[in-house]
Amino acid sequence: MAGLVTGNSIVTPDAKLTGAGVNSMIDRVTEVDPKGKKVLLSSGKELAYDKLVLGMGSSPVMPPIPGNDLEGVFILRSLRHAETMRQFLSDRKPRKLAFIGAGFVSLEIAILLKQADPECEITIIELLGYPLPTLLDRELGNRVGKFLENKGLELRMGVRLVEILGRDGAVSGVRLDSGDIIDAEMLFMNVGAKPNVDLARDAGLEMGQYGIKINQFLETSDPDIMAAGDCADTKHFVTGRPNPGALRGPAVIMGRLVAKRLAGYEIPFPGILNACACSLIDLNIAATGLNEQQAKDEGFEPVSATVDSRSKHGMIPGMKPWTMKLVFDKNSRKLIGGQIVSDDIPPVKEIDAVSALILGGKTVEDITVFMAAGNPDCSPEPSMEPIAIAGEQALQKLER
Repeated sequence: MAGLVTGNSIVTPDAKLTGAGVNSMIDRVTEVDPKGKKVLLSSGKELAYDKLVLGMGSSPVMPPIPGNDLEGVFILRSLRHAETMRQFLSDRKPRKLAFIGAGFVSLEIAILLKQADPECEITIIELLGYPLPTLLDRELGNRVGKFLENKGLELRMGVRLVEILGRDGAVSGVRLDSGDIIDAEMLFMNVGAKPNVDLARDAGLEMGQYGIKINQFLETSDPDIMAAGDCADTKHFVTGRPNPGALRGPAVIMGRLVAKRLAGYEIPFPGILNACACSLIDLNIAATGLNEQQAKDEGFEPVSATVDSRSKHGMIPGMKPWTMKLVFDKNSRKLIGGQIVSDDIPPVKEIDAVSALILGGKTVEDITVFMAAGNPDCSPEPSMEPIAIAGEQALQKLER
């Protein structure tokens, strides 16, 4: 979208597949026949299989809002979508843009477009009360909101889009449930995705709450058919319940696990944490597991600790601040979530350490003795390492 990379740079070339001994073909599967153990293609061909892997992904959701078919209304899920949006920006040069949804995709695109054209007017509209509500709790979400406003973006939080307005077949604005009308020459919708499961459903495979039902080895109700990625009904590691995870990280690991299963390994998929990170140029955000509000909604009694730290030792030039929040369950005392907001890029990778600690079932007592590598140029002094400090603070709260 920002023109920083080419389309070819993010697509796996056919040569990479054929070079690894993989037969690659472009066609559309019209039917899966589990009894005959074959798939039918739109070209009329049939392919027999011993094992079949379904990795059909998901599709962006376009809400049934009046005006959603107007020219200038966009969704983003594929390279084709991005190229279409980029062409529209180049041809029409819209000056007023509106983004529906304040998730990380919307925010990353909005901040890049604002940087590329500081004179354009960008409004972000979010039903919930602050940016990144599925990642962050309000205290950190509000900090992101202030950052965005300082960059010149207008935020309309806690309001609902009810109508897309048009003129001569093209979008001209949006109407909110508050009654306000916001002018817009281009509208970007980012309100979620739905799994592509029609082939699996038509084949008689069992469906879960958010996709194709799978076991811990990614096998469907037919043991010779596996499913992975966005189309599969994954469970959350912390809650053990189905969760609509649709992120690249789990999909990559599930793909690797499918290969291992086909090679004879029995490695169970642990579940997802929805760990992710986003970069807003000068502000970087990451989260994993449950935030405090999500923990309450899931029936946990969360105890949290928020720690301010810095990217380097205080005596080193170029030090930048960052903040970590950890969430624990009062009853089990286990770590169940973490959030990071940082002015520098490297600290956000500490979210992976938090994920590892959650997957390891570590308790607040374990966290208090977390020992991190220290170097004045690339980490805070040991006394300011936030994982252990957050554990200390949470321990004090639990012992009261």
